[in-house]
Amino acid sequence: MKLRELFLKPVDRHIEGVIKADDDIDLRQEVEEYVLTNEVEKRLELFLEAYNNYQGANGVWISGFFGSGKSHLLKMLSMLLEDRHVDGKSVLEEFLTKCGDNEMLKGDLRRAAGIPSKSILFNIDQKSDVISKQQSDAVLSVFVKVFDEMCGYYGKQGHIAQFERDLDSRGLYEPFKEAYKNVADRSWEEGREQALLEGQNIARAYADVTGEDASAAKGILTEYRKDYKLSIEDFAEQVKAYVDAQSPEFRLNFFVDEVGQYIAGHTKLMTNLQTIAESLATKCRGRAWVLVTAQEEMSSVIGEMTQKQEMDFSKIQARFQTRMKLTSADVAEVIQKRLLMKTRQAEGILAEIYQEHKNNFKTLLSFTDGSRTYKNFSDEEHFIQSYPFIPYQFSLFQSAIQNLSKHNAFEGKHSSVGERPCWGSSRRSPSRS
Repeated sequence: MKLRELFLKPVDRHIEGVIKADDDIDLRQEVEEYVLTNEVEKRLELFLEAYNNYQGANGVWISGFFGSGKSHLLKMLSMLLEDRHVDGKSVLEEFLTKCGDNEMLKGDLRRAAGIPSKSILFNIDQKSDVISKQQSDAVLSVFVKVFDEMCGYYGKQGHIAQFERDLDSRGLYEPFKEAYKNVADRSWEEGREQALLEGQNIARAYADVTGEDASAAKGILTEYRKDYKLSIEDFAEQVKAYVDAQSPEFRLNFFVDEVGQYIAGHTKLMTNLQTIAESLATKCRGRAWVLVTAQEEMSSVIGEMTQKQEMDFSKIQARFQTRMKLTSADVAEVIQKRLLMKTRQAEGILAEIYQEHKNNFKTLLSFTDGSRTYKNFSDEEHFIQSYPFIPYQFSLFQSAIQNLSKHNAFEGKHSSVGERPCWGSSRRSPSRS
């Protein structure tokens, strides 16, 4: 057999090696290609236990090196909890086939998907408009922005979003948009992009729907800009008002990609994130969750801490009690199941090869200098799963990428790299996993 004939799926098929939070183009393939490893399966059970039986902690911290599948898992969870359909097919039903005989996990997934919810999935660095991360409300501003956008308001300018929200609360938002279109001869969605130049049209439209004098309505957005302030408590109240307006069990879940890189080294931002999660828990009582990804565990993200920072950090850990750490073992399993699955005929051929050469592998593949020990084939099944690669090559490749990164071999906004389940591209801007 030729090498390409050994594999169950075509080895030259397109696989998106970088999962992006804001990319909806290849959702069907991303669902089909997702591999549920044994370790992730265990961590998923712990998360679903917490999600289905809320006990006060509403934060989930997903960690692992670049390429370990954090963003892929985050994206799958966002679709599963929302019970989303892609191309007319249920993501939940597709995912259940990956659970094998684990009926407990299947039941927990069905129960979680049965809770009505809305998912807000975003990359925090992409959504951030702040000039400096030194701003104490940098994290909050992103949460407010994505929430406003989800509600249909103008997230780029908080005061305009508040203007729209106030109109909506009075049942005047849709009439205002109609009035503005009649006055300005273009949609409000276009006009608000240049609100500074549209003061007169905005005033006339606002006067039309409220019955106020147009001169009194002049400068209405300027007043909103003066009075607008970011507040975690106000944000939590707005989220509570939103979920209360839905069904009694409804949940609004925030899925935040790459939060670790965004807040790394900035203790104030970490505290800001913790306070957001805490306020949402206090106000919404388990009806608003915050799930984040980071390349490192929480302690590594903060770095060296003072005594006060350590106390603050303990509060953050209490809020993000559910932790899902992805490891190198997960990556090797993903490669084997996604790329290297063999046909029945190939399994038979490789089994014969293993039996013929198994006594020689230790001699052929062991290093004698004593510098490092790399994993060999453990048994026939392991040989079939890994072929044509040797187990030590997985960890050797990962180690090479990590050390190249330490010596600035990669360019990009975030240069921390590590495991990667797709072997096809090792040189890129490693800003997402």
